[in-house]
Amino acid sequence: MYESTRDGNEEVFSKKVKAGKRTYFFDVKATRGNDYYITITESKKRPEDGMYIKHKIFLYKEDFNKFLEAFQETINFVKTDLMPEYNYEEFRREPEHNATENSENS
Repeated sequence: MYESTRDGNEEVFSKKVKAGKRTYFFDVKATRGNDYYITITESKKRPEDGMYIKHKIFLYKEDFNKFLEAFQETINFVKTDLMPEYNYEEFRREPEHNATENSENS
């Protein structure tokens, strides 16, 4: 069963990534016309008041390939040209078992 969101679109998949003081959500949403898009949300708790600050990117299917290529190229540049000596596995964690977890969701 899909979960309806505040914008009226249905969430069909969610992946939560905890990363230190930040949490990232990768959500697939369905429009009323049975089209799909991805939202990428960064959520970070403000220490002064405990409120969550959220930044969101909407990614549409026609841009998936361009986005993925540019993202991978950017990561590879940092890993190979800027910081090749850094141990990128240092903070690797086992994936969470519940891919639909939404406790702080977007």
